[in-house]
Amino acid sequence: MPSWGALSTEASNPASEGLDTLATEDVVVLLLEEDLRAVEAAQRSSEGIALAATWAAETLAAGRIIMFAGAGTSGRLGILEAAECPPTFGTDPEQIQAVIAGGPEAVFAAREGAEDVSEDGARAVGKLSPGDLLIALSASSATPFVLGALASARSSGARTILITCTPPGEISDVADLVLALDTGPEVLTGSTRLKAGSATKAVLNAITTAAMVRLGKVYGNLMVDLRPGSAKLRDRALRIIEAAGAVSREEAERLYDSTDGEVKTAIVMATSGLGVEPSRERLRAAGGHVRKALAGRSAAEEGGANDFQK
Repeated sequence: MPSWGALSTEASNPASEGLDTLATEDVVVLLLEEDLRAVEAAQRSSEGIALAATWAAETLAAGRIIMFAGAGTSGRLGILEAAECPPTFGTDPEQIQAVIAGGPEAVFAAREGAEDVSEDGARAVGKLSPGDLLIALSASSATPFVLGALASARSSGARTILITCTPPGEISDVADLVLALDTGPEVLTGSTRLKAGSATKAVLNAITTAAMVRLGKVYGNLMVDLRPGSAKLRDRALRIIEAAGAVSREEAERLYDSTDGEVKTAIVMATSGLGVEPSRERLRAAGGHVRKALAGRSAAEEGGANDFQK
């Protein structure tokens, strides 16, 4: 077991030593200021984060699995990321998964001792094989459950990434890529649900969103592969078709219905005047990228384009 008191995430933050004497507004300001510093620390790892996003895109393009693994707050952040990708980007839920120390019950009720069993981490990621990707999350870098998961994934031939909030010097080469964010001591000593959690979430946002951009699930800044499973998302899908296809709301609804809710197909139809199947074929030929599909338009079709498509 590590010397927990020596970890930077367990250290006392000089800026908050008088935390209990501060006015409530000053406590809030201090917390938010420290969160900003944590995200700035994450930004310094942008090159490594971009590599992680590239690996994630390659994994999904190959039809393989991405799995997040963590304990406590880190584990819950991994579950949140896995849960949000299907509705936002239309991904297969089987392709992006997450495990947490203590199992599903630990999402809602703390099971702190569960993180101490490395064998449980190894078992939790046992399905991974060559071509898969494990993104392990541990603010301290020393969580046994996470280290067990990393060791198991590496032995199976899967790629591995560790996202941690300690300085690079505090961790060993436990993964193919280590993103050491060095967020520093917490305002509330040891409470890594605070700025370490904020930095970790920012990095996960960057990895998954950048990967989906590379996979063609974004056109401009629009989520064109969303799954409209609610009234809000259906309305968003229609607004995307209106904007990207430069059509009326009525026409957007017609296109949406005719494609069974395929936003990308509706955009190609709106721009090219093609039917459903030819538009789908054009997208298939473009690897699902709307911009590439639109670049294949005929000269006649090009004349109807607007600045958004260009």
